[in-house]
Amino acid sequence: MTSLGAVFRPQLPPERLRDVVRLADEVGLEELWLWEDCFREGGISTAAAALAWSERVRVGVGLLPVPLRNVAITAMEAAALHRMFPGRAVLGVGHGVQDWMGQVGARAESPLTLLREHLDALRALLRGERLTVAGRYVRLDDVALDWPPAGPVPVFAGGEGPRTLRLTGEAADGTIMTAATSPDGVRRARRLIEEGRAAAGRDAGEPHQVVVYLLTATGPDAADRLRAELVAEGLEPVPDLGVAGDADAVAKAVQRLAEAGADSVVLQPTADEPDPEGFVRFTAEEVRPLVP
Repeated sequence: MTSLGAVFRPQLPPERLRDVVRLADEVGLEELWLWEDCFREGGISTAAAALAWSERVRVGVGLLPVPLRNVAITAMEAAALHRMFPGRAVLGVGHGVQDWMGQVGARAESPLTLLREHLDALRALLRGERLTVAGRYVRLDDVALDWPPAGPVPVFAGGEGPRTLRLTGEAADGTIMTAATSPDGVRRARRLIEEGRAAAGRDAGEPHQVVVYLLTATGPDAADRLRAELVAEGLEPVPDLGVAGDADAVAKAVQRLAEAGADSVVLQPTADEPDPEGFVRFTAEEVRPLVP
């Protein structure tokens, strides 16, 4: 079965999160995803609050920009969430938007090297290993977590370009893809991820979950809002991006991504979505029953 989720976009003020989370739990939404976008809301702080305000919904952060984060801090915070809320936290890391990284003096000369080193160290620390690492960016001297997760936890990574997608296959447990990814883009990504997994000798039977955002608008002005956002993001010329319409139209778009290789599809409202709570209810109560 394809997992279905929705995004709480950080264009909304943080004080709106509580009502959205509680509704997501109430209506049976499977996944609520958060973003650590500069300079809006922190991913770990909002995830911890969302998990504490809910009982069952899984809370994802897609993603934490590794140039902003020492890997030991990422591991400490991830381990704490997994121990306090077992099975409900999903964390992804990635390059971050390079212009934003430059604004804060954290832009790496080799984002790919940084992401690889961060992923390798983060996964090892979360397995409870003790590390001494002298990499180009990640440097640890006899570091281990006092409170690692009680069991294995997946670490996701964001990917768009071919080299990054191969890296997510090599060094991550799952891949997060933006709403700029069409069904054909998912197929290409799956091939690149599998190339990376094969190069790293990863077990072919080991799952690698692919999460894809789907820009979604519903309601009487849905088509206009979707078009405006695609134009603003420079994505209007790209075919098969986003969906506007009722639950049936959205479910069909979800299914196209699932058939292309997405394991989880996360409905991403437009930045000007007028009713975030209604969007969550629409996802859980109207679209979910139509998605196999």
